[in-house]
Amino acid sequence: MSGTLAADACQDLPPAKVDVRILLADDHALLRRGLREFLRDFLVEDGLTPDIVETASARQAIDHIRTDTWDLVILDLNLPDMPGLEVLRIFKSLRPTLPVLVVSIYAEEHYSARAIRAGALGYLTKERGPQELRLAVSRILQGGDYLPSPETEHSQDEGPPHRNSSSTDTLPATLSDREIEVLQWIAQGRRLTEIAEHLNLSIKTVSTYRSRLLIKLGMRTTAELIRYALDQQLV
Repeated sequence: MSGTLAADACQDLPPAKVDVRILLADDHALLRRGLREFLRDFLVEDGLTPDIVETASARQAIDHIRTDTWDLVILDLNLPDMPGLEVLRIFKSLRPTLPVLVVSIYAEEHYSARAIRAGALGYLTKERGPQELRLAVSRILQGGDYLPSPETEHSQDEGPPHRNSSSTDTLPATLSDREIEVLQWIAQGRRLTEIAEHLNLSIKTVSTYRSRLLIKLGMRTTAELIRYALDQQLV
């Protein structure tokens, strides 16, 4: 009887007050779990009670944004079912003030400026260390933004450094965000019909983007586009 009473008493307790709600959108389960535990630990250290939800796909993430409110979204640009910049734009169309931190495998010189233009408040590569992630999350939760300074790029606790930049490391400024997204899909071996369906475009429009990519990059074949995307670590 006493056990039953204790259980009933626990059920009557009000739920713990949640101070911070964070959505993690990344398709790597182990990485999500590690991020979740790290975020929970440091937020608790700061006296906050976090509610951290994980999702592995763009469409699931969009559903979460549509139905719930969040203090922060941590977004991977390499989700399997939709290009990350497109996901980010959808987030911002649904919730214009939604704070988003992009944490990506893609080098900052390729994507940070584009992510910021699309509405992100910060950009980190997955090579950076946990303390920098903590700083970025803290700043954004306090209403700020975060772009790491060049001098922090190679700090000792961040793991392997970025590749040395060269003229081949930076994507041409003439490429639009949409063209880069189409390039990513092409590099994954997707047919034009698949790309059109995913991006909600006509096949003719996607074909036009492919033609523009060939012209702007001085290439003649799809195979050359794929090789270029792989060399630039876009997939």
